[in-house]
Amino acid sequence: MKPYQRIAIEECQEPLLPLYGEEFALVTPHAYMACGADYGGKSPYFLRQGSIDRLRQAQQHLQVLRPGWRLQIFDAYRPVEVQQYMVDYTFKQVLVERGLENLRLAPDQAEEIWQQVYQIWAIPSFDLETPPPHSTGAAIDLTLLDAEGNVVDMGSPIDEMSDRSRPNHFATDPEGQVFHEHREILRQAMNAAGFERHPGEWWHFSWGDQLWAWICQENNGVGSVVARYGRFIE
Repeated sequence: MKPYQRIAIEECQEPLLPLYGEEFALVTPHAYMACGADYGGKSPYFLRQGSIDRLRQAQQHLQVLRPGWRLQIFDAYRPVEVQQYMVDYTFKQVLVERGLENLRLAPDQAEEIWQQVYQIWAIPSFDLETPPPHSTGAAIDLTLLDAEGNVVDMGSPIDEMSDRSRPNHFATDPEGQVFHEHREILRQAMNAAGFERHPGEWWHFSWGDQLWAWICQENNGVGSVVARYGRFIE
């Protein structure tokens, strides 16, 4: 169990609402759907109402930092079934990249690969007390577009399984200062709206879930904080 999963959840029953391309730039085609993930015929671009309200605030703050820039949404609400699919898919991709076969893996090899996968992917738990962040409708993966509509270079792609995914990886790298600056612009815009960033992923932010509550307590000196959103159940 990760530390944030011990945070209590007091579900507020806010609805899950769509993100519209007219308001936010949406990555198309959606990366996980392109990999075969089944969203049950629904769009993956949904968030809880409170998170959407704050996402609008973040985009407004971004205009102060960089006029004309926009938030580009990579992924938002993710059912646990999709979480499981992508965890399994990523494991298989690692095997392909390394030229390995699952049936011939030694236990320590398999464990090492699973640890690598879970650096990026939350465990697809169906336990209502330990929901994956994206299954709550509170978490969002995103990046930036510049004023010309080009994707801003953040130094590594979303979901890369390497140390480059860590938010401050380029902080002390003279040649990577531009990447750190871009990550900081995204962080500042999102923090200004109340979002908190995943400690290990520059692209992952949330408001209202267990991870958000835990970071508020750990980093911001806030007292006991409970999560507003548990796993979204229709």
